[in-house]
Amino acid sequence: MGRTPGNPRASEPAHTGEWNTHAPRPAPALARYGNTHVAAARLQARPQRRGGPAARGWLTSFAVRGRAGPARADTLRRTDVRLVPPAVLVWATAAAVHHLHPAALAALCLSLVAGSGLLLLRAVSTAGARPPGAPAHGSFHATMAGALLLAAAAGGHGAADSARRHEGAVAAAAASNTAVAVEIEIAGSPRRLRTPGRSGLADRWAVPATLINMTFDSHRVQAPARLLVLGGGDWERSAPGQRIRTTGKLKPPGPGQPEAAVLSVSSAPLTLGAASNWQQGPAELRGRFTTAAGRFDGDAQGLLPGMVTGDTSRLDPELDAAMKSVGMTHLTAVSGANCSLILGALLLAARSLRFNRAFAAVLCLAGLGLFVLMVGPESSVLRAAVMGAIGLVALAGGRPGRGLSFLCLAVIGLVLVEPGLSTSFGFLLSVLATLGIVVTARPIMAWFPAPVPRWLAAGFAVPLSAQAFCGPAIVFLQPQFSTYALPANMAAAVLVAPVTLLGTAAVPLVPLAPALAAAPLGIAAAFATGVGVIARCFAGLPGAVLPWTEGVFGAATMTLFSACTIAAWWLLFHPARTAALARDAHERIVALLNRIPPRGDGLRASRGGARPGLVHRLGRGRLRVCKQYSGRKPQWLLPRPHAHGPPRRTPPPGAT
Repeated sequence: MGRTPGNPRASEPAHTGEWNTHAPRPAPALARYGNTHVAAARLQARPQRRGGPAARGWLTSFAVRGRAGPARADTLRRTDVRLVPPAVLVWATAAAVHHLHPAALAALCLSLVAGSGLLLLRAVSTAGARPPGAPAHGSFHATMAGALLLAAAAGGHGAADSARRHEGAVAAAAASNTAVAVEIEIAGSPRRLRTPGRSGLADRWAVPATLINMTFDSHRVQAPARLLVLGGGDWERSAPGQRIRTTGKLKPPGPGQPEAAVLSVSSAPLTLGAASNWQQGPAELRGRFTTAAGRFDGDAQGLLPGMVTGDTSRLDPELDAAMKSVGMTHLTAVSGANCSLILGALLLAARSLRFNRAFAAVLCLAGLGLFVLMVGPESSVLRAAVMGAIGLVALAGGRPGRGLSFLCLAVIGLVLVEPGLSTSFGFLLSVLATLGIVVTARPIMAWFPAPVPRWLAAGFAVPLSAQAFCGPAIVFLQPQFSTYALPANMAAAVLVAPVTLLGTAAVPLVPLAPALAAAPLGIAAAFATGVGVIARCFAGLPGAVLPWTEGVFGAATMTLFSACTIAAWWLLFHPARTAALARDAHERIVALLNRIPPRGDGLRASRGGARPGLVHRLGRGRLRVCKQYSGRKPQWLLPRPHAHGPPRRTPPPGAT
């Protein structure tokens, strides 16, 4: 059938249903037509409305691009950013809890609730006054209202901790700096402190605990609060769930610190009760695994327990400093990368056994829960598990546009449950790393040519995106730049998976069947030694650590540097487009220079005697020599040895 101007259907095949399958919901103008070509033609034929020809051209190109089908599904899918404002508001409110007085915090919560009510009324009134067929604008007001309500909930949850920090017996004891006798319950694993404190102890440990009761000023007070215990080597063997009695002095917490007070102990811990079975069993598994790993020589005896169970007590200080120098600190303890590997292995096994999607999801969540229980259900481990699961879903899931929504939901849920995470630097780095993976990892992986394996592209894209997003925040903690962070993490990424998977498989075998655990434990130790060798090798290179500017200016410059790094990699992976951009930039610069009048010819240009633009004069571009004389600077061409010209005058024979 011939092509007719008034009947586009006669000349183009129909692509009905392609919008609903491979792309997000189209614009209302395009949703009325099943054929994208028909939509493009009718949009071009419409009279100009608000938005001008630019908006109409964008809609037309978007409609024509709908023909790409499943191959362009990732590029056509839009990122859902509706949960970004709630996540930011909840995080900001929970962080403000640790810096505001209870009265100011109450005023802030009331303001958030009042603002939410006003936005809800505005959303209802907008929905009632909207004519039929008009676009709905009340969804934004409803979203912001929900965000304010969630922020008020986060502020209310943190109000109790703020009251304990400023009022009550714990605050009074911390302000008076007097000796107290306390009964506490260990809430997390001990952490070694590298620098000695005022007590002069070289071996110092920090232990998170929960206060049960306190004897202060001859009064016994029941005051549940979070404490940070600072003690000597006796606190190394404390386990989560133990009830301990000790003495010491309470001190006020630092700014932004989630604990209600800091306890500097002055006596050895006295154990009153052991941990429960579900806490004692994983602690014994971790202890036996650390003992089994101690039989290996080199870096494996300290690095292997840290990478598998999170126990960094035997980590070599020199290795720890080397890994900090090359940006590999996240490998010294359990992080989101370990949780992603565990979850990915379980998902691959479930799909290989042909399990359905629901059962595979339950199996993966159960396995990840057991791994978290084995490592220790602390806030940092829970945060790493959630962020690792989101990163895996963002990379391997079928919904790339939903990764940011999952991340925002995780941030909202974690901060509402544990408001202290809002001021945790580790939580900030985890969120930034996951945000980089969600936003930029998949586009960077798409830059690689088709013959490059997907795992190799991911091994490059994940460290680059995480480093680019975490770099500005690390400047506040360590004002330095790790030159070899990207190649070091790429080289170590190949070794991290065997260490995590084989080491985790060997954890239950160590107490049950030590002979069977020897093989996976030895292989994991060999790969862990390789990680240590990579860290020491890159840290020993010249210029491994470069100083960087501190503060906000340093973070801003690091952000600019990260953006330039990603842009440089894009230019490297797109040589044809890079050349086209260079030619376009050259043409624009030439066009701009042609509009500038020649220097010194302003009068002639105003009279019309000279035109603005580039001036090409004869003799330009030739090399000239200038010999300086008194008051004069004559110029002439450089002499050529075999040039044609008049013969050189020579003195006659016998002349003196």
